[in-house]
Amino acid sequence: MAEHNDTGRLAEQLAADWLVSKGYELLDTNYRHGHAEIDLIMQHRGLLIFVEVKFRSGTGFGYSEEFVDSIKKKLLVKAADHYIHEKDWHKDIRFDIVGVYKDRNGNFNFRQFEDAFY
Repeated sequence: MAEHNDTGRLAEQLAADWLVSKGYELLDTNYRHGHAEIDLIMQHRGLLIFVEVKFRSGTGFGYSEEFVDSIKKKLLVKAADHYIHEKDWHKDIRFDIVGVYKDRNGNFNFRQFEDAFY
């Protein structure tokens, strides 16, 4: 597996652990439908939350939310619609982006963008 794939999977696991520590419940990871993949599916306070995780080794080229383009958003919404139908979910949903940032000391930091799009 390519190094960027390993880094992406690590970022997803770190983001999931971080969200769980904040009281979120992890329901599913790497949910695929067609060409779309939802990194994390969480539940929190009655909401079903679809999370896109983005790793950045710094912010010099921008923040994570800037790297989720309109095509990616459409794919995420399509996969989320399929998941909602599959699970027969009838409550509210939300799309979040979680940025995972590695600082110069090798520490990981997180930035969550709730209700990032839809």
